[in-house]
Amino acid sequence: MSAVWNYFKVDNNNVAFANCLICKVGISRGGKEKAAFITTNLIRHLKNKHPTQHSEYTQATQPKTSQLRLHQSLKRKEKMPLDSPKAQETTTKIAQMIAMQNPGFLMLMEHVEPRYQVPSRHYFTEKALPALYKNISDKVRVMLLDAPHVSFITDIWSSSVAPMSLLSLTAQWIDSSIVLRHATLHAQEFRRSHTAEYIQQSMENMLNNWGIDKQRVHVIVRNNTANMKKAKRDMAVPSVGCVAHSCQLCVHEGLLSQHSVSDTLANARMILGHFKHSPLAYSRLEDIQMDLKMDVKRLQQDVQTRWNSSLYMLQSLLQQKRALSVFAAERTLPAALPAHQWELMNKTAEVLCPFQETATAADVIPAITVLRRGLSREDDEDQGVKTMKRTLMEAVEKRFADAETQPLYYIATLLDPRYKDGNFFIKLANLLLAKEHLIQEVAKAEERRTASALPEEAAAEPLNKVPHHEAYSSLDIAFEEILQERKSQGRSVSTTSAESQMQTYLSEECIPKKSDPLQYWKEHATQFLSMASVATQYLSAPCSSVDSERLFSAVANVLDEKRNRLKPDKIEMLVFIKKNIHFLQ
Repeated sequence: MSAVWNYFKVDNNNVAFANCLICKVGISRGGKEKAAFITTNLIRHLKNKHPTQHSEYTQATQPKTSQLRLHQSLKRKEKMPLDSPKAQETTTKIAQMIAMQNPGFLMLMEHVEPRYQVPSRHYFTEKALPALYKNISDKVRVMLLDAPHVSFITDIWSSSVAPMSLLSLTAQWIDSSIVLRHATLHAQEFRRSHTAEYIQQSMENMLNNWGIDKQRVHVIVRNNTANMKKAKRDMAVPSVGCVAHSCQLCVHEGLLSQHSVSDTLANARMILGHFKHSPLAYSRLEDIQMDLKMDVKRLQQDVQTRWNSSLYMLQSLLQQKRALSVFAAERTLPAALPAHQWELMNKTAEVLCPFQETATAADVIPAITVLRRGLSREDDEDQGVKTMKRTLMEAVEKRFADAETQPLYYIATLLDPRYKDGNFFIKLANLLLAKEHLIQEVAKAEERRTASALPEEAAAEPLNKVPHHEAYSSLDIAFEEILQERKSQGRSVSTTSAESQMQTYLSEECIPKKSDPLQYWKEHATQFLSMASVATQYLSAPCSSVDSERLFSAVANVLDEKRNRLKPDKIEMLVFIKKNIHFLQ
């Protein structure tokens, strides 16, 4: 259709005329029959009466492209040389995607840039990906060299689709801008027996590979097996067990201690198993969720090796209680959940919830204190879970008995401005020991700072606070009670810079629990120069090997049934790129 019709409309009463949309005047279309209609009169009317609109019409009818000359057309069809800057840049971007064999991707590239020829798999494997790996590793190496102290997480994983074990090493540190950094360093094949000697040898080789001497190792978080403990002890580096693993053992003992709870969990697993193995049942459940205007969510199955998966399973069932009740009224389920078991599931979830709220070393002592407070309370609402709570309490006391005497935990707790007043220490003697040890650490940092000839760094500009936790703990009330009940003991008069810094720091009010402790140290780095240095060391420490679990999940996505013959070095390279690609942003 001609562009002139943007300004005219056929007269409804007489199709031989068109009405001007600007001046509403009727213009003849050149004849009375359809075969005689032309647009010349309409264009002439625009030119004579509406020059501005005529100019717009003229521009709209101009050809937008011109025909390519022969040499230009041929050039557009030529394939780019692989070593051309444009081709190399495109190859790098594809390597970052690791999607070059996807047929849809090949079709997309042919459409977007016909001149670009996607290199072969061999080219990516032997050139593009190793180059990308080196680029990322160089950046990580520079960042690690600038870190005075680094914390590590390590674990061993065995594949279910290939005869292969991997030893992981993940680094965590706080940089000069007081920003917490994470980097996956290794997912290395572990060929021999898992002896302490071989673990030690492998770990030392990994650290040497990144130029990290043992003096810079703040702590290594490991699992609680005897070989891992001995390996770190023989390395002469600080190490602690995974808190999540200890929590798993506590929860496992608690859940098995009461038959009513274990029976309820067994029924829950049977129901989830039914939906997992029946697509038809799951489809009907989703329809019911939509009919009830609920969020369409899948039920979560628990995993024996992850204690919090039992909590997530219970929470998912409780969220879908209405939908499951409707489904059970229509169809038969392999197990029934009567009202008392629904109530028991709700109470069990409430008891387990606080166990998942420990993220860093600074959280350990406060979290254990709060757990003790919550588990020791007894009321009428505990009917059905009293034995479980008592068993959980005993397990917590047994497995975390020495938490207050471990420097990693008690110094980190004092250096976290949310917990610094020491109210979460059960024993006063442990609190006094922690303060004495903290003064020693700050004094060492003060000596290093004074001996250094480097000028003091400028104060970091305050940033907007970032919440450290997304939501309040289920036992926040207990936190507040402890803060109110226990006030700091009298402090001696400071005689040194280290004591002065600590006394001033501890005399300030604690920041809210949801605040970010690193943000506090950004804002107070110049006020507490040496203490801030110690804080960046101790607050870098994780308390669990969750990062290793995430790393091994990434490995499982690479090493699957279809790619179970990948060489270990290729797996390590792919996982390293996947986990650290953000450093190129």
